[in-house]
Order: sequence, then C-alpha cells, then structure tokens
Amino acid sequence: MGAGRTKRSDALRNEQKLLSAAAEVFLVSGVDAPIREIAAQAGVGTGTIYRNFPTRADLVVAVYRHQVEACAEAGPRLLADLDSPFEALRQWVDLFVDFLVTKHGLAHAMQSDSSGFEALHAYFLERLVPVCADLLAAATKAKEIDSDIEAFELMRGVGNLCIGREGDPAYDPRRLVELLLRGLRNH
Repeated sequence: MGAGRTKRSDALRNEQKLLSAAAEVFLVSGVDAPIREIAAQAGVGTGTIYRNFPTRADLVVAVYRHQVEACAEAGPRLLADLDSPFEALRQWVDLFVDFLVTKHGLAHAMQSDSSGFEALHAYFLERLVPVCADLLAAATKAKEIDSDIEAFELMRGVGNLCIGREGDPAYDPRRLVELLLRGLRNH
C-alpha cells in the first residue's frame, strides 16, 4: 500500500508542477498558448497534458483552481514571514495580479459552461476574500494603513485595473495597482 501512496504523491507533485508551468505560460502567452509550449515549460510530453486534461478548458480550470489555492495559502505565509503586514499585502496583491491576468482568459475558454464559470467565481471569492481581509486587518492593526476599504472592494479595484491589459500588451497594471496600494498607506 505504501507504493501506491508514493505514486499518488508523485503524481500530485507532477500535476502541481505542470499547473505552475501552465500558469507561467498563460501569464506570458495567454490561455490559447500552444500545448507544446506548456509541455516544454513543464518538462513533460504533450501526451501527459492531454491525459490529465483532455480539453483546454479542463487545463485552464485546473490552473485557475491551482492559482486560487496558491494565492490563498500565500496570505498567511507572507504575514508570518514578513515584518510588515503592508509588505505582505503588497506581495499578496502582486500574486493576485498574476492570477487575474491569467483569469481573464478563463471566460473565453469556458464559453459553453457559464454555470461552471459562476461556480469557479464563487470558489474564488470564498477562498480569497477572507485572505485579503486578514491582510488588510493586520496592516490596519500595525497602523501601516488607515483605511476602511473592504477586502472585496480592494480586490475588485485591483481586478478592474488588470482588465486593460488584454487589449494592450504595453499596459502594465502593476504601476496603477502600486499607486492604489500607496493610497492606502498611513503617511
């Protein structure tokens, strides 16, 4: 029975590696990036990707869930690792921006499954709003920010700033997101 468990943990580790590679490729090339590009980034064959994710939508949804989990897990880790809760918030928002840039292609990839898209959006809110709220509360308690902004408002504002990137590759939402975060700082 021990060998089965090892194989499963190896398979899970390989899947996580594949999803991280796909997320990186999606960030640079969009969700329509060639599967061979994702396979090369992950160091696997295209058959491995198709075996695990028969359709592009399956892969995009898996990357989406993988990124939500990574973002959710990063919040508490950043708070624990950094002296400044505001810096933890800043780094978390940076991860969130990466996620949002990938997420924008999700709707297109799931055109025929609007209920699935809605379920993913609910999952996204359920996992990430509390993490953002904890980061904001820690930064407020540390007197690094003086703001009554709600987590959902901040996330929506960041999301709206990321939308412009789709039509204009020269647009860098991070500059405006940084401006938004600076506006929260206690001066």
